[in-house]
Amino acid sequence: MTMFEFVSDSVPEQTSYIIGVGALLFASFTSLFSIVNPLAAMPLFLSLTDRFTEKERIQTAKKASLYMFGVLITFLLIGTFILSFFGISLSGIRIAGGLIIMRAAYSMLNPETSGRKLSDEDEAAAMEKEDISFSPMALPLLSGPGSIAVVIGFATQADGIADYVINGVSILLVVITTYGLLRLAPMSVKYIGTTGLNVMTRLMGFIALAISVQFILSGISRYFGLG
Repeated sequence: MTMFEFVSDSVPEQTSYIIGVGALLFASFTSLFSIVNPLAAMPLFLSLTDRFTEKERIQTAKKASLYMFGVLITFLLIGTFILSFFGISLSGIRIAGGLIIMRAAYSMLNPETSGRKLSDEDEAAAMEKEDISFSPMALPLLSGPGSIAVVIGFATQADGIADYVINGVSILLVVITTYGLLRLAPMSVKYIGTTGLNVMTRLMGFIALAISVQFILSGISRYFGLG
């Protein structure tokens, strides 16, 4: 085989692989980002850190992002073991995860009424804490049940190490983006305003709702062997 024939045969396969990796990375990033929805967490983050200095606020954002990464990457790695231990089928976890995501999506579509991520009691308790980076910021604001359900869904759909690496990279990118948004929260809230944040939250809610429906349909079709 000549060098030209080798290149002509290998490039399409390599291109197809790169496109597949990019598509999976984009899909997993958008899915997780829409559920995490750090935009909706920014006003609450500012409220809870109002008494902090700028340095303390930045440190809190950094620690919350690190805790968020730890929680999500842990469930990505042990998600399938959790299912095996409790005897939960893949179809069951996808349907359950879809319902959890659907509930979160509904809240995001109605940010003025049911879109609050913390109750009045939880917010009041958080105001009294010196360190809010793990609770309530990392859990449940940034890596709550919906985000964990999505990550476990990633694990159930992974076909090999490469898929785990890609999903891990998408988690890292979401964490980095979340940290950046929290760092820019004072400026963002000032210029975007509550109305702008509500509009973007609704957009994230629509995407999350579509993801939840896909999770449920995937679980039903797998259970009945339809696809």
